[in-house]
Amino acid sequence: MLPISVCIPVLNEEKNLPGCLKSLEGHFDEIVLVDSGSTDGTLDLAKEAGVEVLNFEWNGVFPKKRNWALRNHSFQNPWILFLDADERVTPEFLSELKEKLDSGPVGFWMHYENWFMGRKLLHGDTMTKLALFKIGSGEYEKFPEDQWSHLDMEVHEHPVLDGPVGDIGAMLEHHDFRGLASYIGKHNEYSTWEVNRYQWLHSDEANEKDWAALNKRQSFKYRHLNKWWMGTFYFLISYVQKRGFLDGIQGYRFAKMKKRYFEEIRLKIIETQSAE
Repeated sequence: MLPISVCIPVLNEEKNLPGCLKSLEGHFDEIVLVDSGSTDGTLDLAKEAGVEVLNFEWNGVFPKKRNWALRNHSFQNPWILFLDADERVTPEFLSELKEKLDSGPVGFWMHYENWFMGRKLLHGDTMTKLALFKIGSGEYEKFPEDQWSHLDMEVHEHPVLDGPVGDIGAMLEHHDFRGLASYIGKHNEYSTWEVNRYQWLHSDEANEKDWAALNKRQSFKYRHLNKWWMGTFYFLISYVQKRGFLDGIQGYRFAKMKKRYFEEIRLKIIETQSAE
């Protein structure tokens, strides 16, 4: 077994959870679900699998779900791997993980193969997260969002770690079985969150330190989210520069949905500023 505890934040994940748990079998001796009020079969699946469930009810202030788990649960292993229910570890990832885990870094960036509308995308913009790190080396960054966020889980936050960070090149799998309606609804919530963070960063409350805490990609995004060209820019990067066109019609559709996402953010910014 790997010296890693797996923590999976969930809410109504009965369609995705079985595949996630199956990919972990035989590799990890501690798997913990952090549930925020599931009403479908998620908890029954957890019980059948014999995994521990932590009940989480967000009160609207820091910490949110992942940080709450880090602060309130005594994990058995020195490392923590945060997975979403629509993510699965792969044999290639596990093999590279075994080679690199004790190589020096306190955390690792991970990369994900993305599935969209039933097809694996081999090109375009891929998802990358810093979701594996040593317990005690840090926690997810805190945003001053207590007054405006309605998302109980860290979504765009990254862990802030005390020590070097490495990279695992072998990909995990990101495959959401809840369908396009769920995808659109989720990104509607995310876009509202992005607007609120954009508004705060451009308010008198934010300072140079807040901007300096952003990575290069985040800084570019939050400086230009209100620009008319942002959605088209993302489309061209994903579909042309990163060769999303090689994934055929699904690659085009995925890039178009991301373009729409940035356009929705811009329109929400305009709406918010018009109401002030």
